[in-house]
Amino acid sequence: MSDDFMLDTDELERRMDGAMANLRTEFASLRTGRASASMLEPIVVEAYGSQTPINQLGTVNVPEPRMVTINVWDKSMVQAVEKAIMNSGLGINPQTNGTIVMLPIPELNEERRRELTRVAAQYAEHARVAVRNIRRDGMDQVKKAKADGISEDDQKFWEDEVQNLTDKHIKALDAALESKQAEIMQV
Repeated sequence: MSDDFMLDTDELERRMDGAMANLRTEFASLRTGRASASMLEPIVVEAYGSQTPINQLGTVNVPEPRMVTINVWDKSMVQAVEKAIMNSGLGINPQTNGTIVMLPIPELNEERRRELTRVAAQYAEHARVAVRNIRRDGMDQVKKAKADGISEDDQKFWEDEVQNLTDKHIKALDAALESKQAEIMQV
């Protein structure tokens, strides 16, 4: 090992873990036919002159497997919340009862399930690209160190370390995608 070159593999791993966490967040927003409060996370409402997440305008609950409710704290925001949900592309029609917005989750048809699996695959591919870009950054650091004089053995060692880290994260991404697709296709 060269004393003067030390690749920060912890930093690379932290960035790859970030890509994985981002994928999990995107997967959580995909509707699988079951009610989940996380499916509302990407939705923002025009409230009080700024874009506000729904969970900051009311209490989000899942009282039953096919129903999400939002108890909106400010009665004047109920229509804005309804409008944001309708414009979100979730395919859910909200029903209002006073300050409570109810979101009945309809059963997914076969075509919609296949479409959602393709969307999940796209999310996973974006995460793979992010991991590969991080791999490229690590390899560039090793090449720069090679130009600065580290030995070929050290270069090979660090390249293998970066590749092993990449392989581990790609495998985890693929497993997460497979799991999500199975969940979506489950009737």
